Amino acid sequence: MARCVICEKAAHFGNAVSHSHRRSNKIWKANIKSVKVKTANGGAKKVNVCTSCLRSGLVERA
Repeated sequence: MARCVICEKAAHFGNAVSHSHRRSNKIWKANIKSVKVKTANGGAKKVNVCTSCLRSGLVERA
């Protein structure tokens, strides 16, 4: 599955609990975007980054 290369955020698993307390499997996926990011040597690279890292300015778009 998609994983953020900055903060390692990925999908989380748990239970969806109904009103009658019956449990079924549930997955919460991270909001991952594929963006072009500037690298240290001046080039650009396409990586998977979560939107919280994009908003906080941890990466710079190319």
